[in-house]
Amino acid sequence: MNTDVFRMGTHLIARAVDQVGNVLLGKEGPIKLALACLLARGHLLIEDLPGMGKTIMSHALAKALGLTYKRIQFTSDMLPADVLGVSVFDRDSGEFKFHPGPIFAQVVLADEINRTTPKSQSALLEAMEEGQVTVEGETRELPTPFFVIATQNPATHAGTYPLPESQLDRFLMRIELGYPDAQAERELMQGEERRVVLSGLEACMSVEQLIALQNAASNVKTTEALIDYIQRLVHHSRQSTEFAYGLSPRGSLSLLRAAQAWALVHDRNHVLPEDVQAVLPSVVEHRLRESADYTGHGGTALAQRLLAMVDVVSA
Repeated sequence: MNTDVFRMGTHLIARAVDQVGNVLLGKEGPIKLALACLLARGHLLIEDLPGMGKTIMSHALAKALGLTYKRIQFTSDMLPADVLGVSVFDRDSGEFKFHPGPIFAQVVLADEINRTTPKSQSALLEAMEEGQVTVEGETRELPTPFFVIATQNPATHAGTYPLPESQLDRFLMRIELGYPDAQAERELMQGEERRVVLSGLEACMSVEQLIALQNAASNVKTTEALIDYIQRLVHHSRQSTEFAYGLSPRGSLSLLRAAQAWALVHDRNHVLPEDVQAVLPSVVEHRLRESADYTGHGGTALAQRLLAMVDVVSA
Protein backbone atom coordinates (compact mmCIF):
# COMPACT_ATOMS: atom_id res chain seq x y z
CA MET A 1 0.00 0.00 0.00
CA ASN A 2 1.30 3.47 -0.86
CA THR A 3 2.57 5.11 2.36
CA ASP A 4 1.31 8.59 1.40
CA VAL A 5 -2.17 7.25 0.63
CA PHE A 6 -2.19 5.39 3.95
CA ARG A 7 -1.17 8.47 5.97
CA MET A 8 -3.66 10.68 4.17
CA GLY A 9 -6.36 8.06 4.61
CA THR A 10 -5.95 7.60 8.35
CA HIS A 11 -6.12 11.38 8.82
CA LEU A 12 -9.31 11.64 6.75
CA ILE A 13 -10.90 8.70 8.58
CA ALA A 14 -10.16 10.27 11.96
CA ARG A 15 -11.75 13.54 10.80
CA ALA A 16 -14.86 11.69 9.57
CA VAL A 17 -15.24 9.87 12.90
CA ASP A 18 -14.93 13.18 14.77
CA GLN A 19 -17.43 14.90 12.47
CA VAL A 20 -20.10 12.24 12.89
CA GLY A 21 -19.28 11.99 16.61
CA ASN A 22 -20.16 15.66 17.02
CA VAL A 23 -23.71 14.78 16.00
CA LEU A 24 -24.07 11.30 17.49
CA LEU A 25 -22.56 11.74 20.92
CA GLY A 26 -20.87 8.91 22.79
CA LYS A 27 -21.10 6.41 19.92
CA GLU A 28 -17.55 6.18 18.58
CA GLY A 29 -17.67 2.38 18.36
CA PRO A 30 -20.79 2.16 16.16
CA ILE A 31 -19.56 5.08 14.04
CA LYS A 32 -16.27 3.30 13.35
CA LEU A 33 -18.11 0.09 12.50
CA ALA A 34 -20.38 1.95 10.07
CA LEU A 35 -17.38 3.61 8.43
CA ALA A 36 -15.53 0.28 8.21
CA CYS A 37 -18.61 -1.23 6.58
CA LEU A 38 -18.57 1.48 3.91
CA LEU A 39 -14.81 1.15 3.35
CA ALA A 40 -15.28 -2.59 2.88
CA ARG A 41 -17.90 -1.84 0.18
CA GLY A 42 -20.63 -3.49 2.23
CA HIS A 43 -24.07 -2.46 3.44
CA LEU A 44 -25.21 -1.80 6.99
CA LEU A 45 -28.25 -2.91 8.97
CA ILE A 46 -29.02 -1.05 12.20
CA GLU A 47 -31.52 -2.74 14.50
CA ASP A 48 -32.61 -0.75 17.51
CA LEU A 49 -35.51 0.91 19.26
CA PRO A 50 -37.05 4.05 17.73
CA GLY A 51 -35.38 7.33 18.70
CA MET A 52 -31.85 6.01 19.19
CA GLY A 53 -30.24 8.10 16.44
CA LYS A 54 -30.23 5.69 13.50
CA THR A 55 -31.45 8.27 10.98
CA ILE A 56 -29.21 11.02 12.33
CA MET A 57 -26.12 8.82 12.06
CA SER A 58 -26.79 7.84 8.46
CA HIS A 59 -27.34 11.45 7.37
CA ALA A 60 -24.29 12.66 9.30
CA LEU A 61 -22.12 9.98 7.71
CA ALA A 62 -23.26 11.01 4.23
CA LYS A 63 -22.59 14.71 4.90
CA ALA A 64 -19.17 14.09 6.47
CA LEU A 65 -18.12 12.03 3.45
CA GLY A 66 -19.56 14.41 0.86
CA LEU A 67 -22.01 11.85 -0.57
CA THR A 68 -25.50 12.28 -1.99
CA TYR A 69 -28.18 11.08 0.41
CA LYS A 70 -31.75 9.84 0.07
CA ARG A 71 -34.11 8.50 2.69
CA ILE A 72 -36.82 5.94 1.92
CA GLN A 73 -39.47 5.59 4.60
CA PHE A 74 -40.74 2.04 4.24
CA THR A 75 -44.43 1.44 4.91
CA SER A 76 -46.78 -1.48 4.45
CA ASP A 77 -48.28 -0.03 1.25
CA MET A 78 -44.97 0.73 -0.48
CA LEU A 79 -44.35 -0.69 -3.97
CA PRO A 80 -41.00 -1.57 -5.63
CA ALA A 81 -41.50 1.35 -8.04
CA ASP A 82 -41.42 3.71 -5.06
CA VAL A 83 -37.83 2.57 -4.50
CA LEU A 84 -36.52 2.03 -8.02
CA GLY A 85 -38.40 4.63 -10.05
CA VAL A 86 -40.96 4.53 -12.83
CA SER A 87 -41.41 5.59 -16.46
CA VAL A 88 -43.99 8.29 -17.14
CA PHE A 89 -45.35 9.23 -20.57
CA ASP A 90 -44.11 12.62 -21.75
CA ARG A 91 -46.68 14.29 -24.05
CA ASP A 92 -44.14 16.69 -25.55
CA SER A 93 -41.72 14.01 -26.74
CA GLY A 94 -44.32 11.29 -27.21
CA GLU A 95 -42.11 8.88 -25.30
CA PHE A 96 -41.90 7.38 -21.84
CA LYS A 97 -39.36 9.11 -19.61
CA PHE A 98 -37.77 7.33 -16.67
CA HIS A 99 -37.96 9.10 -13.32
CA PRO A 100 -35.28 7.65 -11.01
CA GLY A 101 -36.35 6.56 -7.56
CA PRO A 102 -34.51 7.36 -4.31
CA ILE A 103 -32.29 4.29 -4.79
CA PHE A 104 -30.18 6.43 -7.15
CA ALA A 105 -28.06 8.05 -4.42
CA GLN A 106 -24.67 7.25 -2.95
CA VAL A 107 -26.03 6.76 0.57
CA VAL A 108 -29.55 5.35 0.79
CA LEU A 109 -31.32 5.13 4.13
CA ALA A 110 -33.91 2.34 4.01
CA ASP A 111 -35.76 3.43 7.13
CA GLU A 112 -37.75 0.77 9.00
CA ILE A 113 -37.20 -1.72 6.22
CA ASN A 114 -39.06 -4.46 8.06
CA ARG A 115 -42.30 -2.48 8.03
CA THR A 116 -42.81 -3.09 4.31
CA THR A 117 -43.77 -6.27 2.50
CA PRO A 118 -41.21 -8.83 1.26
CA LYS A 119 -41.96 -7.78 -2.34
CA SER A 120 -40.78 -4.23 -1.66
CA GLN A 121 -37.88 -5.43 0.49
CA SER A 122 -36.64 -7.51 -2.43
CA ALA A 123 -36.40 -4.38 -4.61
CA LEU A 124 -33.14 -3.67 -2.81
CA LEU A 125 -31.53 -7.07 -3.44
CA GLU A 126 -30.12 -6.49 -6.94
CA ALA A 127 -29.04 -2.98 -6.00
CA MET A 128 -27.10 -4.15 -2.95
CA GLU A 129 -25.47 -7.11 -4.66
CA GLU A 130 -24.78 -5.80 -8.17
CA GLY A 131 -24.71 -2.00 -7.83
CA GLN A 132 -27.42 -1.77 -10.47
CA VAL A 133 -31.18 -2.07 -10.86
CA THR A 134 -33.34 -3.46 -13.63
CA VAL A 135 -36.50 -1.47 -14.26
CA GLU A 136 -38.91 -2.32 -17.08
CA GLY A 137 -36.34 -4.57 -18.71
CA GLU A 138 -33.53 -2.01 -18.73
CA THR A 139 -30.49 -2.20 -16.44
CA ARG A 140 -29.32 1.05 -14.89
CA GLU A 141 -26.08 1.59 -12.99
CA LEU A 142 -26.17 3.07 -9.50
CA PRO A 143 -23.77 5.78 -8.27
CA THR A 144 -20.32 4.95 -6.94
CA PRO A 145 -19.79 4.50 -4.08
CA PHE A 146 -23.17 2.98 -3.21
CA PHE A 147 -24.01 2.35 0.45
CA VAL A 148 -27.33 1.15 1.86
CA ILE A 149 -28.03 1.77 5.53
CA ALA A 150 -31.20 -0.06 6.52
CA THR A 151 -32.85 0.38 9.90
CA GLN A 152 -35.34 -1.92 11.47
CA ASN A 153 -37.29 -2.11 14.67
CA PRO A 154 -37.01 -5.26 16.78
CA ALA A 155 -39.01 -8.13 15.27
CA THR A 156 -41.18 -8.24 18.40
CA HIS A 157 -42.68 -4.83 17.53
CA ALA A 158 -46.11 -4.74 15.92
CA GLY A 159 -46.41 -4.41 12.15
CA THR A 160 -43.04 -5.86 11.19
CA TYR A 161 -42.13 -8.35 8.43
CA PRO A 162 -38.96 -10.27 9.39
CA LEU A 163 -36.18 -10.05 6.81
CA PRO A 164 -35.47 -13.45 5.21
CA GLU A 165 -32.00 -14.97 5.52
CA SER A 166 -31.28 -14.27 1.84
CA GLN A 167 -31.70 -10.55 2.43
CA LEU A 168 -30.00 -10.46 5.82
CA ASP A 169 -26.94 -12.03 4.19
CA ARG A 170 -26.68 -9.04 1.82
CA PHE A 171 -25.72 -6.83 4.76
CA LEU A 172 -22.04 -6.91 5.63
CA MET A 173 -22.77 -5.82 9.20
CA ARG A 174 -25.62 -5.48 11.64
CA ILE A 175 -25.12 -3.15 14.60
CA GLU A 176 -27.03 -1.60 17.46
CA LEU A 177 -26.57 1.93 18.80
CA GLY A 178 -27.97 1.39 22.28
CA TYR A 179 -28.76 3.98 24.91
CA PRO A 180 -26.26 6.84 25.38
CA ASP A 181 -24.25 7.02 28.57
CA ALA A 182 -25.22 9.58 31.23
CA GLN A 183 -22.71 12.22 30.13
CA ALA A 184 -23.64 11.99 26.44
CA GLU A 185 -27.35 12.17 27.23
CA ARG A 186 -26.77 15.22 29.41
CA GLU A 187 -24.92 16.92 26.54
CA LEU A 188 -27.82 16.04 24.24
CA MET A 189 -30.32 17.71 26.58
CA GLN A 190 -28.22 20.80 27.25
CA GLY A 191 -26.66 21.26 23.81
CA GLU A 192 -27.93 22.34 20.43
CA GLU A 193 -30.64 20.45 18.58
CA ARG A 194 -28.96 17.56 16.73
CA ARG A 195 -30.39 18.62 13.37
CA VAL A 196 -28.86 22.06 13.82
CA VAL A 197 -25.47 20.47 14.45
CA LEU A 198 -26.04 18.17 11.47
CA SER A 199 -26.76 21.11 9.16
CA GLY A 200 -23.36 22.58 10.03
CA LEU A 201 -21.36 19.50 9.04
CA GLU A 202 -18.93 19.89 6.17
CA ALA A 203 -17.48 17.18 3.97
CA CYS A 204 -14.04 16.14 5.16
CA MET A 205 -13.08 14.24 2.00
CA SER A 206 -13.92 14.02 -1.68
CA VAL A 207 -15.61 11.10 -3.41
CA GLU A 208 -12.30 10.30 -5.12
CA GLN A 209 -10.53 10.14 -1.76
CA LEU A 210 -13.23 7.86 -0.36
CA ILE A 211 -12.89 5.49 -3.32
CA ALA A 212 -9.11 5.53 -2.79
CA LEU A 213 -9.71 4.55 0.84
CA GLN A 214 -11.96 1.69 -0.24
CA ASN A 215 -9.18 0.46 -2.52
CA ALA A 216 -6.68 0.85 0.33
CA ALA A 217 -8.90 -1.20 2.66
CA SER A 218 -8.99 -4.09 0.20
CA ASN A 219 -5.16 -4.01 0.07
CA VAL A 220 -4.57 -4.13 3.83
CA LYS A 221 -2.14 -6.99 4.39
CA THR A 222 -3.20 -10.37 5.73
CA THR A 223 -1.05 -13.35 6.69
CA GLU A 224 -1.54 -17.07 6.18
CA ALA A 225 -1.98 -17.44 9.95
CA LEU A 226 -4.74 -14.80 9.93
CA ILE A 227 -6.57 -16.55 7.07
CA ASP A 228 -6.22 -19.84 8.99
CA TYR A 229 -7.87 -18.23 12.02
CA ILE A 230 -10.83 -16.99 9.96
CA GLN A 231 -11.19 -20.41 8.35
CA ARG A 232 -11.22 -22.12 11.75
CA LEU A 233 -13.98 -19.77 12.92
CA VAL A 234 -16.04 -20.45 9.80
CA HIS A 235 -15.41 -24.22 9.94
CA HIS A 236 -16.47 -24.37 13.59
CA SER A 237 -19.73 -22.56 12.82
CA ARG A 238 -20.48 -25.23 10.19
CA GLN A 239 -19.51 -28.25 12.27
CA SER A 240 -20.74 -27.37 15.75
CA THR A 241 -24.14 -28.70 16.79
CA GLU A 242 -24.80 -25.38 18.54
CA PHE A 243 -25.53 -23.70 15.22
CA ALA A 244 -28.52 -24.42 13.00
CA TYR A 245 -26.30 -23.65 10.00
CA GLY A 246 -22.82 -22.24 9.51
CA LEU A 247 -21.38 -19.20 7.81
CA SER A 248 -21.55 -19.14 4.02
CA PRO A 249 -18.54 -18.36 1.78
CA ARG A 250 -19.99 -14.85 1.53
CA GLY A 251 -19.87 -14.71 5.32
CA SER A 252 -16.18 -15.66 5.46
CA LEU A 253 -15.32 -13.09 2.77
CA SER A 254 -17.33 -10.47 4.63
CA LEU A 255 -15.42 -11.21 7.83
CA LEU A 256 -12.09 -10.76 6.07
CA ARG A 257 -13.11 -7.54 4.29
CA ALA A 258 -14.53 -6.06 7.49
CA ALA A 259 -11.35 -6.92 9.43
CA GLN A 260 -9.21 -5.23 6.75
CA ALA A 261 -11.34 -2.09 6.89
CA TRP A 262 -11.31 -2.11 10.70
CA ALA A 263 -7.51 -2.28 10.65
CA LEU A 264 -7.38 0.72 8.29
CA VAL A 265 -9.75 2.70 10.53
CA HIS A 266 -7.29 2.05 13.38
CA ASP A 267 -4.19 3.21 11.47
CA ARG A 268 -2.79 -0.20 10.58
CA ASN A 269 -1.82 -1.56 7.16
CA HIS A 270 -2.05 -5.19 8.34
CA VAL A 271 -4.80 -7.24 9.98
CA LEU A 272 -4.45 -8.59 13.51
CA PRO A 273 -6.58 -11.31 15.13
CA GLU A 274 -7.97 -8.54 17.35
CA ASP A 275 -9.43 -6.89 14.23
CA VAL A 276 -11.28 -10.09 13.35
CA GLN A 277 -12.55 -10.38 16.92
CA ALA A 278 -13.70 -6.74 16.94
CA VAL A 279 -15.86 -7.02 13.83
CA LEU A 280 -17.01 -10.63 14.12
CA PRO A 281 -20.16 -10.00 16.21
CA SER A 282 -21.39 -7.35 13.76
CA VAL A 283 -20.58 -9.51 10.72
CA VAL A 284 -21.95 -12.87 11.88
CA GLU A 285 -24.67 -12.24 14.44
CA HIS A 286 -27.34 -11.86 11.74
CA ARG A 287 -26.00 -14.87 9.82
CA LEU A 288 -26.03 -17.43 12.63
CA ARG A 289 -28.87 -19.11 14.46
CA GLU A 290 -28.72 -21.34 17.48
CA SER A 291 -29.82 -24.87 16.65
CA ALA A 292 -32.33 -24.83 19.52
CA ASP A 293 -33.81 -21.48 18.46
CA TYR A 294 -35.95 -21.54 15.32
CA THR A 295 -37.56 -18.16 15.93
CA GLY A 296 -34.65 -15.76 15.64
CA HIS A 297 -30.91 -15.26 15.25
CA GLY A 298 -28.28 -15.94 17.85
CA GLY A 299 -27.06 -12.41 18.32
CA THR A 300 -23.92 -11.21 20.06
CA ALA A 301 -23.94 -13.93 22.72
CA LEU A 302 -23.71 -16.63 20.07
CA ALA A 303 -20.94 -14.76 18.24
CA GLN A 304 -18.99 -14.40 21.47
CA ARG A 305 -19.32 -18.13 22.12
CA LEU A 306 -17.91 -18.79 18.67
CA LEU A 307 -14.89 -16.62 19.50
CA ALA A 308 -14.42 -18.43 22.81
CA MET A 309 -14.53 -21.86 21.15
CA VAL A 310 -11.83 -21.20 18.54
CA ASP A 311 -8.19 -20.56 19.45
CA VAL A 312 -6.31 -17.78 17.72
CA VAL A 313 -3.33 -20.08 17.12
CA SER A 314 -3.91 -23.55 15.72
CA ALA A 315 -2.99 -26.35 18.10
